[in-house]
Amino acid sequence: MSATQSSKIDAKKSRFNSAFKDLMSVHWWMAGCYLVIFATGSFMANLEREVSFRAQLYDFHKSIGVLTMGLLTWRIFTLLRVWWRKYTKRTPKLTREWWQTFILHFSLYLFMWAVPITGFLLSNSFKQNNVKFFGIVLPDIFPQNKVMVDIGRSLHFWLAYTFLAFIILHMLANWKVVRANWKRFTSFINKKLGNKKASA
Repeated sequence: MSATQSSKIDAKKSRFNSAFKDLMSVHWWMAGCYLVIFATGSFMANLEREVSFRAQLYDFHKSIGVLTMGLLTWRIFTLLRVWWRKYTKRTPKLTREWWQTFILHFSLYLFMWAVPITGFLLSNSFKQNNVKFFGIVLPDIFPQNKVMVDIGRSLHFWLAYTFLAFIILHMLANWKVVRANWKRFTSFINKKLGNKKASA
């Protein structure tokens, strides 16, 4: 193999790795966002209407939901880049394991879209101009319709917790990766805490 051919292969690998790194980056950003969404959503469900910060918490919850939709769009385009570079070189082996992985990931992407959309349905059905992105009022996707409020609430609740179940399945299917990342995270935290103690 000539030096020119080798450099071309290295350049292609670099571009593929760059796209994959982008994909993993948005993956972890979205994971963090969904952690915040589930935490705030569960907390909000138990709040009394009289609580002073209830409205602000709802607005924050919706803002993070809108952010995840933007990140999802970025993620899909990045995934298509990775797939294009991967599968134009060789077609996938359509084994049972490949289909299981594909169906699980397709379901996850479907839930990533459906959960915030049903949140829009609930908010828009309850009141016009009811979704803000960190203070910026967003256009309504659905018309105000009191009849749809309970339907939107039920869909948002059940889809969110079904999504959570699929996330757990995803974590179990990639347990080695989860464990390795957890070790890196705890090692990073321990190192930071050790540095703080040393400098104190």
